[in-house]
Amino acid sequence: MARPAFLNEMAGRLIRADGRSRSAKSVETFGWLILAEALLIVFGPNTVASLLRLPVLVEQGASYFRLAGMLVGGLGMLYIASGRLNSKEFVFASLLDRPLVPIAMAVLWRLGIIPGPLALAFAIQDFGSFLWTLFALRSEQRNQ
Repeated sequence: MARPAFLNEMAGRLIRADGRSRSAKSVETFGWLILAEALLIVFGPNTVASLLRLPVLVEQGASYFRLAGMLVGGLGMLYIASGRLNSKEFVFASLLDRPLVPIAMAVLWRLGIIPGPLALAFAIQDFGSFLWTLFALRSEQRNQ
């Protein structure tokens, strides 16, 4: 059975990813970063917990950490696909979401829900990638 033309076009664009903007490339790169982190969490939760100076994980804790890694991996794939497809709408949406992560992490840390090193790692990563995408987008707008 032949694939619809739309699926062929999207698959081709994912593979080639020609003509992407700098902001779309920053979104894709962020996606690869969080996908790599997700894989580390899924396949080595205790190692990642140790690197982040988290308490030793019991079996159930490691399972929940792996589940969180799976969710982060799905998000990473979404960022990768959106960046490779040069989705200006997704770039915009990511600029609404990522600057809120440091605030959410501060609240979660303050309430004792997540450890400080984990909150700090997420806050730095998300806000840093937000700034990278924002500056890339502003540069693109100046050059138009």
